[in-house]
Amino acid sequence: MKMRGKPISAKAIFVLCFASFLAGSLFTNQNWTHPSRAKDNRIAIIPHHVTKLQELKQDCDPKRKMAEGKPGDIMGEVHKTHEAIKSLESTMSTLEMELAVARTVQSNEQHYSLEKLANHSLQKAFVVIGINTAFSSRKRRESLRQTWMPKGDKLKKLEKEKGIVIRFVIGHSATPGGVLDKAIDLEDAEHKDFLRLKHVEGYHELSTKTRLYFSTAVSIWDAEFYLKVDDDVHLNLGMLMSTLARYRSKPRIYIGCMKSGPVLSQKDDKYYEPESWKFGEDGNKYFRHATGQLYAISKDLAAYISINSPILHRYANEDVSLGSWLLGLEVEHVDERSMCCGTPPDCEWKAQEGSVCVASFDWSCSGICNSVKRMKVVHDSCGEGEGAVWNVNL
Repeated sequence: MKMRGKPISAKAIFVLCFASFLAGSLFTNQNWTHPSRAKDNRIAIIPHHVTKLQELKQDCDPKRKMAEGKPGDIMGEVHKTHEAIKSLESTMSTLEMELAVARTVQSNEQHYSLEKLANHSLQKAFVVIGINTAFSSRKRRESLRQTWMPKGDKLKKLEKEKGIVIRFVIGHSATPGGVLDKAIDLEDAEHKDFLRLKHVEGYHELSTKTRLYFSTAVSIWDAEFYLKVDDDVHLNLGMLMSTLARYRSKPRIYIGCMKSGPVLSQKDDKYYEPESWKFGEDGNKYFRHATGQLYAISKDLAAYISINSPILHRYANEDVSLGSWLLGLEVEHVDERSMCCGTPPDCEWKAQEGSVCVASFDWSCSGICNSVKRMKVVHDSCGEGEGAVWNVNL
């Protein structure tokens, strides 16, 4: 039986594997230390990546493979070598991103005391869920606490046992320390479920708020995913976890309901785009991006936003801004339609068919219409049940 394609010579295999060996040696022979403790400010390397490089070095030993294998196994060994090289490239890419994050953290912390630096460590998590909210949305927040969002000890337990962090995300008012800020302080003291940003709240500042949310979350939690959701959207946490878990092994993932709406150039339009000329002629559409009610990005993309925050351009619409930041990168866009189900009867029918929705809202309102009154109705009809999230095996 003829083998298809040109066989790869042992010399070529040796060259590829020797390159892998050099890469492994480079990272294992250096005396890397934590940036906050090292006198020469060198950056820490995560131990499991070093182990991975060593394993790849061993797997790519051509002499051992030739000696152990049979002639008929040559193509199989060549395939394994190619896979090892791909895995090495992925590991190196992850290392580069983590090095960049570490350098950014080091740079941002230069003004901290040595004592604070010594105690600084990121909290591990599976996902950080940031609920975008406003000063006027107290009743909306209560509607979530009474339905899909755990509160009190249950919220702490969810964070500790499942690695699911949930926080309402809000900045401060134009007059810091005023009535609005004090009201949030009191609410946070009661529920302990806020993430406060160094940001002045305002509808036309949502792109800035989104950028700051990811940057801030990355500096506090070391999570596999970071998710943004509006406070008038219903979530099923168990289904969300199951959905995200399918993509945890892939780098640079952008998950949501992808759309490509028209670029609105008239000033009286609700979603008017002042920079519409950048998108071509009148009538053109935006590039594909996730709808703003709900989307998730993987750790390395959140880190990318944090690192490049000062130079990321902000368009009028927050979801467009995020899509533009990721457009020119090697990113996998996942169009997950269960993240944009309608309210009853849509999500109810799907639940009865066994297809529980991740999220539900009304497109006509860009959220659940009259969510304060209807959130419980949606939850009762389309909720997965309180125990669902605890049964998800992450």
